[in-house]
Amino acid sequence: MRVRVAKWIGWIGVFLLLPISKSFAYSVELTAAEEAFVRAHPRVTMCVNPAWPPFEWLDRLGEHRGIAADLAQLAARRVGLTLDVVRTDSWTESLAAAKAGRCEVLNFLNQTRERDGWLLFTEPLFTDPNVFITREEHAFISDPAALKGETIVFPIRTALVEELVRRDYPNLSVVRVETEEEAITMVSARHADMTLRSLMMAAYTIRQEGLFNLKIAGQLPGYSNHMRFGVLKSLPLLRAVLDKGVRTITSYEVGEVANRHVAIKVEDSLNYPLIFEAGACVFLLFGFGAYYLFKLRRLNRELERVSQVDVLTGLANRGKIDTHLAREMDRVRRYGHGFSVLMLDIDRFKAVNDEFGHLMGDRVLVEVARRVQATVRGGDVCGRWGGEEFLVLYPETANDEAFRVAERIREAMAATAFPDGRGHTVSAGVATFAAGDTVDGLLQRADAALYRAKAEGRDRACRG
Repeated sequence: MRVRVAKWIGWIGVFLLLPISKSFAYSVELTAAEEAFVRAHPRVTMCVNPAWPPFEWLDRLGEHRGIAADLAQLAARRVGLTLDVVRTDSWTESLAAAKAGRCEVLNFLNQTRERDGWLLFTEPLFTDPNVFITREEHAFISDPAALKGETIVFPIRTALVEELVRRDYPNLSVVRVETEEEAITMVSARHADMTLRSLMMAAYTIRQEGLFNLKIAGQLPGYSNHMRFGVLKSLPLLRAVLDKGVRTITSYEVGEVANRHVAIKVEDSLNYPLIFEAGACVFLLFGFGAYYLFKLRRLNRELERVSQVDVLTGLANRGKIDTHLAREMDRVRRYGHGFSVLMLDIDRFKAVNDEFGHLMGDRVLVEVARRVQATVRGGDVCGRWGGEEFLVLYPETANDEAFRVAERIREAMAATAFPDGRGHTVSAGVATFAAGDTVDGLLQRADAALYRAKAEGRDRACRG
C-alpha cells in the first residue's frame, strides 16, 4: 500500500515586479560601433553554474536550463547575439575559466568589489531578496549584530552576500560549502545555526528536500541579490550590447520565465505494508501528513507575505502596487470616481550613500518610508517604487486633495530628524486620472511633474 502527500505549488512571485500588461514590440538601438561588434562577433562564449537549480544547470546533454538560461538567451537574442555555453563541472571552475579567458561572459552573478577588478556588469536580469533560514526553534532575527557565538553557512558562489556579512557582522562565524543544498542541509542537521539565502532558492530547496524543520527567521535590508551578466573588462562593447538586451526584458516576462521552472511538486511516499496492516499506524500516518501540510502552508503564508512588501522599508513593493494600480484603474473607469497618484523622490539622496555608505542610506530610506506612511490617509496605498522613489495611490481622490496630502508629506520631511544628522527634503509629482488614461500614461505624468519639481529647485510638489 502506498500513501502520497502531494501538493502542486505554482511560482510564488516573491521577488518579481509584475506590470499590468505585456509588450512584445522591441526596438533595440545600437550605436555604429556596437552594430559592428555584433557583426564581427555574433557568437559569445559564456560560463555558467552547472548545478544551481532552479536558476541554472546543465542537463545530461550539456544543454543550459533554468531561469537564468532563459533570461540570458532572451537578452542575447534581442541584440542579435548567440550564447555558446562552455561546459564546466562547478561554479568555481566557471570562475577560473572566465579569468583564463575561456569564456567572455559569466551568467547570473552579483556584482562585488573583487569582481569589479576584472568584470564589467550589466543591469540586473533578476532581483530577489535574501532571508535568514534557521531551524524551527531559533528566535526571530531582528538584529544580527546582537547574536553571539552563532555560525552562518554560505555556498561559495554567494560572494557578495558573504562579503557584506563578514564586513557588517564580524560577530558571526562564517562557514563555506560548495552548494546551496549543503548550506541548507547543514542548518537542518544542526551543523550551522543559519544561512542567508535567496528567498526563491530557500523555498525551492526546503520543498525539494522536505526540510520542514526550517523556517524563515528574518530579512536583512539592503542584501538583495541583483543577478547580472559579468563581461570580461576587455570587452566593453559586448557589455554595452548585452545591457541593451537586458533592458528590453519586462518584469512580466521575468515572471513567465520563473513560472516555467518553479512549479514544484512536493511529494512524500511511504511503503510500509506490515505497518499498514495495523490500524494504529493509520492514525500515525494521518498525523504525519497533517503536520507536513501544516508546515508547508505556514511556509507558503510567509512567502506570500514577503512577496508583497519591500524588504527594506516594509511598504508595499512594486508588484503589490501594480496590483492596486490595476484595480483602481478598473474601478475609476467603471464608476467614474476620482483617482490620483503621487510620485516622490528624496532630494540629493546619492550624497548620503557617497558620504555615509549604503547602510546609512538604508536607514534614511526607512525613516522616509515611516514618515510617508504616517502622513497618508487610511485608505491610501503607499509603496516603494524603486531606489529612493516612493508612490502613493489615492483612491476616490481629486487632484486638489492629493496635492494637499503631498504638501503635508513634504512638510513632515522637513521637520524630521534623520539618522545621519542631516535634514532631508522630497520632491513630488501629483497626477489625476483623466478620460482615456492608461496606467503608463498616468504614471508618466506624475513622473514628469516630479522632475519639474526637481528642476524648479526641489523641496516642492508639482501637478502633472
